Amino acid sequence: MSKQSSSFNVSRRDFLKIAGSAVFITAGASVMPQVLRRVLGPESVAEAQGLPYDLYYAGTDGWIYLPPSPAIPPYHPDVLAPSPFTTYIFGFRNVSGLTAVQKSNQKNKAQHSAPLFWVNQFDPNNPVDFRMQLTNLGLALRPDLFDAHTLHWHGFRNVIPFFDGEPSGSVSVPTGRDFTYIYRPREAGTYMFHCHVEDVEHVHMGMTGLVFVRPLQNGNTAFYPSGKYAYNDGDGSTGYDREFAMFLSEVWAEAHWCDAHIQLPEWSDYKVDFALLNGRVYPDTLAPNGSIDPFNPVRDASGDLIAPPGNPQLQYQPYSSLVTCQPGERVLLRFANLGFKESAMTLAGIQMRVVGRDATLMRGRDGTSTIYETDTITINAGESYDVIFTAPAFSGGSGSSGAGYDSYLLYNRAYTRSNNLAAGGFGGQTTEVRVYPTGSLGAQPYPNHWGM
Repeated sequence: MSKQSSSFNVSRRDFLKIAGSAVFITAGASVMPQVLRRVLGPESVAEAQGLPYDLYYAGTDGWIYLPPSPAIPPYHPDVLAPSPFTTYIFGFRNVSGLTAVQKSNQKNKAQHSAPLFWVNQFDPNNPVDFRMQLTNLGLALRPDLFDAHTLHWHGFRNVIPFFDGEPSGSVSVPTGRDFTYIYRPREAGTYMFHCHVEDVEHVHMGMTGLVFVRPLQNGNTAFYPSGKYAYNDGDGSTGYDREFAMFLSEVWAEAHWCDAHIQLPEWSDYKVDFALLNGRVYPDTLAPNGSIDPFNPVRDASGDLIAPPGNPQLQYQPYSSLVTCQPGERVLLRFANLGFKESAMTLAGIQMRVVGRDATLMRGRDGTSTIYETDTITINAGESYDVIFTAPAFSGGSGSSGAGYDSYLLYNRAYTRSNNLAAGGFGGQTTEVRVYPTGSLGAQPYPNHWGM
């Protein structure tokens, strides 16, 4: 008697599609259809109530630039990449305020890292929800992969499953559809977000970004003159003058090549070929910002991103990692790691005070401060840190080529991720803190702005 075996093999991708269908079928016997009609269309919740969304992001694919050295044939640079790009990605784009035609034009124009955003802590005395609308534009290079997408706010507290973005317990967004997430952010701090469908693949391919919550204490100058704080500390210990987001991610060139060339990578072979800081590698980490204010984006007539000045290859990597400050200023660095490897970020020559970890103020249950000083923070995958340093006195300009600033290195102490083993030290999670003479910089209107 022969043993029968089933030829019905279900991949994780197929399983999620089946699970998603089951959610809708089960919901048919409940009030879920009423909710879905309001949320999934044709109108979003915000539109149905006559209110605009706060932000509107799109999931799609695209291309970014990584240095051609070290070459990893045939995986890097990818021969399919349009000049001047090298590497295929999945990612998000900010499509807030775009027309329907402009929005459709952003397919195959994802950015990395995803547009960071920030929200105010929910105030029970003045309750305002934050609405994030997500659309799925599909994958231009891989139309055979009709993956749904979600926006999972990693570490977010007090969330109901419907808006969590974890697809087996909530709703994912199929190609061509919209969904509006509604948040009441009750805990200040630094978080991250990512797509939770096929999360190993989608996270690594670039559907990741940083988000933070500003505390209710903001605006109170009694504790710190700027009135800007990382947390509701009650004593000014987390007060700061300038802030910079530092988002850590990685690229395994083979996996990105496989998705572009209709192949399947073996994830157990994973290795870090490129370690990225805000979607770039050194020295591109020092290049100027593109349009990085999510609430007032600057785009061309088609709705596309405008490349940073003098850097057309960084069109879809708009975030600089260069830190600019003046003597005596407190600088807040918001670190988040959504690579798969541990990182050890070191600020050479300046002590950092760790004031928060995983969106939690460094304070014991009895109120005792657990803030500590260090020159290195070890960040595991999925963790965030908030650190503050005080800019040292200006010593006369130690920058390269006699520039008028003092320069301090901020880098990953893991050697292979500080230079990617590239010739000439090109690449890796390295940037600079530049201290300028007092009076050289203007106010910082939004995070990562240089004040110039």
